Amino acid sequence: MQHPARFQTLPAYAFPRLRSLLDVHAPGGDVIHMTIGDPRHAPPDFVLDEIAAHVGAFANYPPNDGTPVLRQSITAWLKRRYGVEVCAETQVLPLNGTREGLFNAAVALCPEEKSGKVPVVLTPNPFYQVYAVAALAMAAQPHYVPATAATGFLPDYTALPPEVLDRVAVAYICSPSNPQGAVADAEYWRSLLELAERHDFRVFADECYSEVYRGTPPPGAMEVAQKMGADPERLLIFHSLSKRSNLAGLRSGFVAGGKQTIAALKQLRNYAGAPLPVPLQAVAARAWADEAHVDASRARYVRKYEMADRIFANIPGCGAPQAGFFLWLPVEDGEAAALKLWQTTGVRVLPGAYLSRDTDAGNPGKKFIRVAMVADEDEVAEGLTQIRDCLFKE
Repeated sequence: MQHPARFQTLPAYAFPRLRSLLDVHAPGGDVIHMTIGDPRHAPPDFVLDEIAAHVGAFANYPPNDGTPVLRQSITAWLKRRYGVEVCAETQVLPLNGTREGLFNAAVALCPEEKSGKVPVVLTPNPFYQVYAVAALAMAAQPHYVPATAATGFLPDYTALPPEVLDRVAVAYICSPSNPQGAVADAEYWRSLLELAERHDFRVFADECYSEVYRGTPPPGAMEVAQKMGADPERLLIFHSLSKRSNLAGLRSGFVAGGKQTIAALKQLRNYAGAPLPVPLQAVAARAWADEAHVDASRARYVRKYEMADRIFANIPGCGAPQAGFFLWLPVEDGEAAALKLWQTTGVRVLPGAYLSRDTDAGNPGKKFIRVAMVADEDEVAEGLTQIRDCLFKE
């Protein structure tokens, strides 16, 4: 039987690919997992209480648009965090994980053609892989834009030629970025939104790492958009409890944007949605309303940043990032480095090329490894020390 040709060129997904690279070899020591961004800080202590209080609602289909309590909690958080005003009824849609939203937003909003041609979807390179699959699902053309040290580890969409920009339907952008931890400042957001206005495309802002940072909180795309009076229909923002609240298994996030845009997403979800069960929506509502657990978790990440800065002191390019919980470490070859590290020490890291795509200019992740600092501080310190001694000591 035939399969859609547009998916046949997808590379193996990062983690099966990693298992194929490493698991045919024995580890060189006790295994330390530093590959996947699976937060291991304790989730907030009210989770079980909220589920127990609403357990009877497992008997009912959950509302596609989310419960009013959850939507109100989200809009209140947006007001506290960014100072933005968003209507809970018409401008917010809770998600069953932001991956759902990042994919379905393209399904609902990417047109069949742009300027009389196949539409283009911009994505950073390296990137969260759902961006490219969403583009391919719509038979659009993914355009991989390097996010390297030369561009501050964010893609410079403004440098693209007008003939490409005129075909753009959607531009994905992640800030703080996965995997590099770079933060888009207000001027970056302003320039991108102005570019979207000139060339008539939408911006999908993946801000799932926004609450893991050191120093100043990262500015938000909607915060900048409202201050500059941008068209609210031109921007969608995506947030999650996975990193903010250490609730990756809850599969709870949200998307916010203009009324017409959110209406289009709701219409698609009416037919093909998978809303979160009501007891889990109750947990999510409580989590968005509480900052104490977020502050405590962030303080632990700050200690890990400081730890990474000490361990990799005087090694160029190896300091901790501005935000997020990944290190993006430069090496001669990411696959060779990951394999050497595994066989020598038992530390598992991800080759950067597994998060990037080959282009005419090369693969911007080939000479990097991604290191997730999600475990307890002692385990992270041990893992980082072994990485330094194995890969960076002469």
